[in-house]
Amino acid sequence: MSDLNKFYKKKKILVTGNTGFKGAWLSETLISFNANVVGLSKDIPTKPSMYNILNLNKKMKTYFFDIKNLNKIKELIKKEKPDIIFHCAAQSLVLKSLQKPIETFNTNSIGSINLLESIKNYKKNLAIIMVTSDKCYYPTKKGYYRENSLLGGIEPYGASKAMAEIAIKSYYESYIKRNKKINLVTVRAGNVIGGGDWSRNRLLPDLFKNWKKNKIIKIRSPKANRPWQHVLEPVGAYIFIAKKIFKSKIFFKNYNIGPKGTSNLTVINLIHLINRNWKLRKIKFKIFEKKRTVEATNLNLNVAKIKKELGWENKLKINETIKFVCEWYGVYFKKNGDIKKITSDQIKKYFMLW
Repeated sequence: MSDLNKFYKKKKILVTGNTGFKGAWLSETLISFNANVVGLSKDIPTKPSMYNILNLNKKMKTYFFDIKNLNKIKELIKKEKPDIIFHCAAQSLVLKSLQKPIETFNTNSIGSINLLESIKNYKKNLAIIMVTSDKCYYPTKKGYYRENSLLGGIEPYGASKAMAEIAIKSYYESYIKRNKKINLVTVRAGNVIGGGDWSRNRLLPDLFKNWKKNKIIKIRSPKANRPWQHVLEPVGAYIFIAKKIFKSKIFFKNYNIGPKGTSNLTVINLIHLINRNWKLRKIKFKIFEKKRTVEATNLNLNVAKIKKELGWENKLKINETIKFVCEWYGVYFKKNGDIKKITSDQIKKYFMLW
């Protein structure tokens, strides 16, 4: 942790999507390393909101406008002159992408290009981490993906992330490659869970929201198998990669980020594991399996490349991940529970594992 504190202290960091679940955890972590963090978000996407819970509005400057507004992004970059950019802004929900495909494609694909257009002639050293998704891969029955696997999600969310990956590669080769001061990495993280996620139509938020109302949750895809990981794993990976590539000669790479295969669980087994760790009344559920779904049943990431090239691997075992999740929500639902403290404690515990 001392190395991270030394590296990030007073560095100007831009986090796009900083009011979202992952962006808020990333911002809070960077602030704990004494970085000078600014954010860019369209709005505060959920209520409750991790951004509001942590009072991040008092810890960082946030610009509120749409990532699709190229002129405003250029103005922001010119004014703030970041050393590192973490691009997390996205329409990140599969079901919403089916309801609003044009918004999803524009935000995830054009929004990414707008950011790269704004920095292609940057005059100072810059590390930029472009966050896409493990769902950028074309789904196969086996569901096992390396970084060189075929891109092309079949639903709008996955397809928009595949488009972003292709566009980022094109933009790098056409423009950014000539600028020797910019190092760029795209990251494709597996299924992220953790305290403070309140997004609609996501498994854990739905579990805990229904638990609070003492309702039974309907599980639509109990056999879906996913590489579950705590939100601090990709956050840690992004922070690690940015430090690694700043002023390096890596230039352009893409990496899967996820746990080893032993942390893959079906949805139903994940719920059973949560109930074993949940100290309050048990979460009630019933199977409501749909015959048709646009989401792949199996999804498993090969994470050997990032281990081999950068020396990164996830730190938490699945039991530790679920313990973190249950601890956070347990404090949240407890009267007078100290959410800021549990969040800070989990960040410290996680980075002590490095």
